[in-house]
Amino acid sequence: MIRILIIDDEPQIRRFLTISLESQGYSIIEAETGKQGLQQLVLEQPDLVILDLGLPDIDGQQVLKELRAFSDVPVIVLSVRNSEKEKVEALDNGCNDYVEKPFGVKELLARIRAALRISSGREQPPAVWSDGNLEVDYLSRTVTLQGERLRFSPREYELLTEMMSHPGQILTYHYLLQKYWGASHLDDSHYLRIFIRQIRNKLGDDPARPRYIETEAGVGYRFIGEAQSGQ
Repeated sequence: MIRILIIDDEPQIRRFLTISLESQGYSIIEAETGKQGLQQLVLEQPDLVILDLGLPDIDGQQVLKELRAFSDVPVIVLSVRNSEKEKVEALDNGCNDYVEKPFGVKELLARIRAALRISSGREQPPAVWSDGNLEVDYLSRTVTLQGERLRFSPREYELLTEMMSHPGQILTYHYLLQKYWGASHLDDSHYLRIFIRQIRNKLGDDPARPRYIETEAGVGYRFIGEAQSGQ
């Protein structure tokens, strides 16, 4: 049974989450402070953490930093803080996803499933990713759409496969710029926008109704495509 640790100081939120998640077959561990949460993480070894940022003892951003010093467990931040700055900081500190309160249970469950897929698939990435429409062959570094091979520059291919290697997870502008352009280009987000636009055009992906690349305004991008069963 998959175990989820909820770190939140609001009893009503913990109760609501516990009822909702247990009804889906998850086992729940609760903590109401950052310190308790870190202790439970060590003792219980959960499969996923849901973390509030507004904790009474340690700010959730600091909890993230301390957690990431010793664990790679998937973390979903669930918070009323909705500024771009908070989201970017949390993602850069190591959370896998960020959901604002109030939230929809169906959306949260989808985010949980995506984070768990990332975690379970880390060790053996597929040689070929395909959804029946788009196919990416990691061995030959080729991208095919509806049977037609697409011409991708090395940088376009790197950005696409980097997003694909973190399905459902937001990759911040800061992360992508630093990884592919270096620390001296962290303010050059126009580089990234140009390349993402080119990738979308080649994939026929409408940013208003994305099938593959979703924009989190002011924060970054996430890959939302889903491979066919068995891929």
